[in-house]
Amino acid sequence: MASDREAPCRRRQGVLTLTLRNLERDGLLHRKVYPTVPPRVEYTATPMALELYESLVALTDWAERHRLAISAARPAYDREHGAGDD
Repeated sequence: MASDREAPCRRRQGVLTLTLRNLERDGLLHRKVYPTVPPRVEYTATPMALELYESLVALTDWAERHRLAISAARPAYDREHGAGDD
């Protein structure tokens, strides 16, 4: 019987497996299975994923450039609208 400490690892593994399968289904990853023991699986990004990567890098760069301004805007908004009110 597996220990209680291993349960979170199994859950994370399940989430990882589901995420990889969804990315493969969406056409962002290619999965190659090697007939070895233990099984070996290799994932590679598809051309569509590489195109998305360029956009994500641009978005990350934008967020980093504007990080301080975004952080400064939040207290003013919270004062006007009430902190934490949704």
